[in-house]
Amino acid sequence: MTAVIGIDLGGTKIAGAVWDTEAQAVQARKTVPTQGHLGPDAVLERIADLARDLAGMVGLTTIPPIGLGIPGTVDLVEGLVMLIANLPGEWYRKPAAAILSGRLNTSVYLVNDARAFTLAEATIGAGRGAASCVGITLGTGIGGGIAINGRLYLGIDGCAGEVGHHSVALDGLPDGAGVPGTLESFASGPAIAAMGMKAVAQGVTTRIGELVEFDLNKITPEVIARAAALDDAVAKQILDRAGYCLGVGVANIVTILAPERVIIGGGLTQLGDWIMKPIREVVQQRVHTVPLDKLQIVVAALGADAGVIGAAVWASQQGPSA
Repeated sequence: MTAVIGIDLGGTKIAGAVWDTEAQAVQARKTVPTQGHLGPDAVLERIADLARDLAGMVGLTTIPPIGLGIPGTVDLVEGLVMLIANLPGEWYRKPAAAILSGRLNTSVYLVNDARAFTLAEATIGAGRGAASCVGITLGTGIGGGIAINGRLYLGIDGCAGEVGHHSVALDGLPDGAGVPGTLESFASGPAIAAMGMKAVAQGVTTRIGELVEFDLNKITPEVIARAAALDDAVAKQILDRAGYCLGVGVANIVTILAPERVIIGGGLTQLGDWIMKPIREVVQQRVHTVPLDKLQIVVAALGADAGVIGAAVWASQQGPSA
């Protein structure tokens, strides 16, 4: 077996897998709590322990190369974490790759987690066989990536693919980066939930509130979808609005990049046609310069494995495997 390890760092859990580059298959998996409140050094030690455990699970006596997906901004060349918004502590310019490499005596390669998702889906998942893919992850934020011929297109300093931060309106509330009118500010999970909270708080006639016993903190996109399934007009309007904004964003991306496939993943894909149908409809309405019969807009295929597989594929593309 020719192996690499892929690790996906999240706000609440760290997922890892041993990836067989020849068989193109996961050989072992393990997930541990992040315990981010203990600080960056403790989190990195947990990642090191996870890598050791994964290697032991498949009988490796040395640690193979590691790809580490980071939910934030990274310096790909220096192996530094530049920003992680959902983990406490001083992560800025944390030399995560060097620290882990020193502890494990192996090569460690950082990559943004949404880029890892895109690479996995482009090479192994829903984008297999397509020469060009755009990946979009819909969740707490909206991330993405661009893959061409099975490799990431990274742009300046690895910044290419931040689809959630492009503007779909000239004004609007700012997103997490402070940019007004972005796709993320209209169609991320928190943005959709906030629309439901606002409707209930304002006393609008809707079943959203009763589904959570009028506890606004329990309103989620999934709750709004449940209300929409009960033919709740307000809930359907909220989802239509989010889907329309996502469609505008995807239409912009398709117009500029003309990819063969747009792959949509993340937690909000559980909303199914409430999200996917308006995306496809708006793209049909707004894109006139790209032959749409050659474009596919599809749901991601790899589920929870996408992050670890993408990180592992990233590591395998950077150097020799174990």
